Amino acid sequence: MTSNTNIHSQSLMIPSDTAGINLHVRNKRPQGMERSDAAHTIVMMHGATYSSTSLYDTRIEGYSFLDYLAAAGFNVYAVDVRGYGESTRPLEMGQPAADNPPLVRTETAIRDFGTAVEYAIRANDVEQVNIIGMSWGGTVTGAYTVRNASKVRKLGLIAPQWLSDLPIPLDAGGQLHAHRVVNASAARTRWIGAAPEEKRETLIPDGGFEAWLENTVASEPDKTLRAEQSFVASNGPIADVREYWSAGKPLYEPAEIEVPLLLVLGEWDIDVPPEAGMKYFKRAVKAPFKRLVTLSEATHMLVLEKNREQAFRELSVFIAAEVDR
Repeated sequence: MTSNTNIHSQSLMIPSDTAGINLHVRNKRPQGMERSDAAHTIVMMHGATYSSTSLYDTRIEGYSFLDYLAAAGFNVYAVDVRGYGESTRPLEMGQPAADNPPLVRTETAIRDFGTAVEYAIRANDVEQVNIIGMSWGGTVTGAYTVRNASKVRKLGLIAPQWLSDLPIPLDAGGQLHAHRVVNASAARTRWIGAAPEEKRETLIPDGGFEAWLENTVASEPDKTLRAEQSFVASNGPIADVREYWSAGKPLYEPAEIEVPLLLVLGEWDIDVPPEAGMKYFKRAVKAPFKRLVTLSEATHMLVLEKNREQAFRELSVFIAAEVDR
């Protein structure tokens, strides 16, 4: 891919719809690009635990997902909703977790994501953007698209949440408080554990986990937690898993998606198994074009694994193609 020196990168802080809450947006685009047309404008949304910077802008083998898209000619905006990454944390995140109900529910995230979409639309003087969402971000972006189809050119989903009658790994059970502490350094065992034993040591490229770990905990303001390679995460998405996905009640209906859709799944994903992804795909009956890609030898964290460039390429080609709606 193109050298990182040919990519313009900036971190933006944009106001949310709540006083005192600002949203961090990482923007990458080719050097010299001031504005992009709708076909080359992308807004990205992260999952329930890790920020967009963690998932999409960790450089492994010299480049990140955002780098890849920018080198392909796209103007990309990756947003962190409130409480994630470098975005403003709700005051309750600094209070004892048991003092408040689960923070940052999906409806709040949809509003924050919508704020980022509006920013990208204004900044580029376009009427539509392309959207990429992963896991919980698939719920946020899917629901946003159903409600705002006129602003969405294409929708790319990576392992989006769907109904499950099996335990959903994100929910460890027990009483839910406002937030939880996540030990990122311990994530590797569960991460590679989704792969067959003989494939685990080669799943993540050399140095990739360490780069991701450093990038993930860097935004945690508590230096003690940071030293322990941990960070605070909101529990709102888990509350919504219990209320919707584990209860057999979709938070939104894929059948109401009316834009071109690409669904990317991982062969070894235990959070959103390929079978669940196929059920989601079959429900998207109104999409004028839809395609499903199952990435071989990939888990839920496929954007950071050895076969990640296959997913990047699929999404890039899908977005770049002409729209027929």
